Amino acid sequence: MSCFSRVIPGFLIGLCVLYQCSAFEVDTNQTAWLFVNASEASGRKIPETLFGVFFEEINHAGAGGLWAELVSNRGFEAGGPNTPSNIDPWSIIGNESSVVVSTDRSSCFDRNKVALRMDVLCDRDGANVCPVGGVGVYNPGFWGMNVEQGKKYKVVLYIRSLQSINISISLTGSNGLQMLATANIIAADVSNWTKTAILLEAKETNHNARLQLTTSRKGVVWFDQVSAMPLDTYKGHGFRKDLSTMLADLKPGFIRFPGTCVVFGDLVRKFDPIDITLGGCFVEGEWLRNAFRWKETVGPWEERPGHFGDVWMYWTDEGLGYFEFLQLAEDLGAAPVWVFNNGISHNDQVDTSSIVPFLQASHEGKEILDSLEFAKGAPDSAWGSVRTAMGHPEPFDLRYVAVGNEDCGKKNYRGNYLRFYDAIRHAYPDIKFISNCDGSTQQLDHPAHFYDYHVRYELSHFAACTFEISIVLQIYSDANTVFSLAHKFDHASRSGPKAFVSEYAVTGKDAGTGSLLAALAEAGFLIGLERNSDAVEMASYAPLFVNANDRRWNPDAIVFNSYQLYGTPSFWMQRFFSESNGGTLLNSTLQANSSSSLIASAIAWKNSEDNKNYLRIKIVNFGSNVVNLKISIDGMKQNTFQSLGSTKTVLTSSNLMDENSFKEPNKVAPIKSLIENAGVNMEEVLSPHSFTSFDLPIESTTLWIPRTDANSKSSI
Repeated sequence: MSCFSRVIPGFLIGLCVLYQCSAFEVDTNQTAWLFVNASEASGRKIPETLFGVFFEEINHAGAGGLWAELVSNRGFEAGGPNTPSNIDPWSIIGNESSVVVSTDRSSCFDRNKVALRMDVLCDRDGANVCPVGGVGVYNPGFWGMNVEQGKKYKVVLYIRSLQSINISISLTGSNGLQMLATANIIAADVSNWTKTAILLEAKETNHNARLQLTTSRKGVVWFDQVSAMPLDTYKGHGFRKDLSTMLADLKPGFIRFPGTCVVFGDLVRKFDPIDITLGGCFVEGEWLRNAFRWKETVGPWEERPGHFGDVWMYWTDEGLGYFEFLQLAEDLGAAPVWVFNNGISHNDQVDTSSIVPFLQASHEGKEILDSLEFAKGAPDSAWGSVRTAMGHPEPFDLRYVAVGNEDCGKKNYRGNYLRFYDAIRHAYPDIKFISNCDGSTQQLDHPAHFYDYHVRYELSHFAACTFEISIVLQIYSDANTVFSLAHKFDHASRSGPKAFVSEYAVTGKDAGTGSLLAALAEAGFLIGLERNSDAVEMASYAPLFVNANDRRWNPDAIVFNSYQLYGTPSFWMQRFFSESNGGTLLNSTLQANSSSSLIASAIAWKNSEDNKNYLRIKIVNFGSNVVNLKISIDGMKQNTFQSLGSTKTVLTSSNLMDENSFKEPNKVAPIKSLIENAGVNMEEVLSPHSFTSFDLPIESTTLWIPRTDANSKSSI
């Protein structure tokens, strides 16, 4: 018998929307007029945080991705706390007559007791001679380690043996035959756990390399916490440089972490091609026992116990923890948005009457207040001193917290929220709160600075295999729906909590694995948010990253493997908005006989690279016809625009479903060209299905608006 005997209309509507095929209106009038009022009185400052990024540990985005650690399962904990255990992806070099590898609980680290025991049965001579190269174990990393000629790699490991040792630490090709770099650890006494660090310099390149620990000396050797990191990381803080640079190119106003994402999967799998499972969140967990616990992710990396993410079903060693997220935000010049667990997972939750240990005194400490003290406390405070010991005595600029994720419809959310709100507000009155509840259509019944315009669902208790479900898929939908949401906030309240559009993307058939069609619809939606930035404070695309070897969600903004990466059209679309944060929104009006396929905005901003002021006009042609666009700019003289430097940037392609790939990373990417005769009156041609940006340098600083945030970009 089906467990879905009753599904209410809201859910069916959502399914119909997701199955809707893309259909574009044919414009009969191919001329449009855009009027821009560039006078000082027309300008309204855009929030510094309007466009940001959202990171979740999904698709191996962090482990094997943004975090540059090359070793997978470096502490041998992924197989669980009981021994013997699975050591995957570690593998054995040699056979049972020469080496036996197992796990035991002999580690010197109290929170991660599992260590690797290697019994070497062969020797350099005698009856059982070790094979050439020795025996041992190797780790292939996350689908191969990227090792590049001339680059240096720091290998750190803990080792113990009752005999003297001679261990070779090597970076090799995937079959162990190509020697990329090697060094030996020779020691007479390692009877106690000993930390060893060596630096390897690669003499050749191999994008599918592995780390080997081998020996030809008989005896028993224990290994634990084996790490290999490239020395060349983003700002020296352990982040993969190429991926971090792509983030920096977006100039995000904020970074939301550690992961909150709607999951579509098992619950209504029968409704293919979409998968729907309710909830979905790294910070929540399927069960609270597997929720993200920030205290277990700070301090020395060797002492972090690791975490099985039971939503996305893989292990992380927590090298990328709470501290690293805060550090990444600082490195990007973005405001950190800390999403914390409010005592609710997908399958269990803490009653409000029992929530005190999560926020106030208990034997575990003041869980959430401690997290804020870690980020914001004085260097000599209890948790501020932990941060200081990690190399960051100055407080982080943490000003935003989200109380839970996608939990508004759950029994204890409002009660738990208020308890957290009261505790945090009294201790940290500068903190801004983000509620999971949607305030776009009705006023919130609890205090908040922002509401999360996200994915809402309600699920009744089930009996006799009967569910009652209501799902409103607000921003994960087909292209036409997402494009139409550009007007969602046109009539939203300008007082009270502002909207935080924490996750948006075109999904389903329209998106593929990252199509031009999806990017154009999202661009129209973001222009709508920009025009309504007095009602919307923040917006972020999701998901951000996908390792091509572990694609659990489509589409994503940035695709990578061990050594390659590319941005999907949605990534390039976001680049058009990288200058909007803190800029000046100008009043603009678009006129056309049929303008439903067009949407535009105009901003003024200052380029910190060339120290010039610019006027930027962005316009999406979501239709299938060429549009002759006439632009008229009021409030400026004809000679206001500099004679050189005006540019036109276009994102389009020959096919709406075109995507980028490792082979063609720039198949769909912006193309920039110079504009001749730029002025207050211009005529330009918009290609069908295109996103166009016009950037006009301004000699006058008439629109200058002073900035108060020293860490943010200048604007005009």
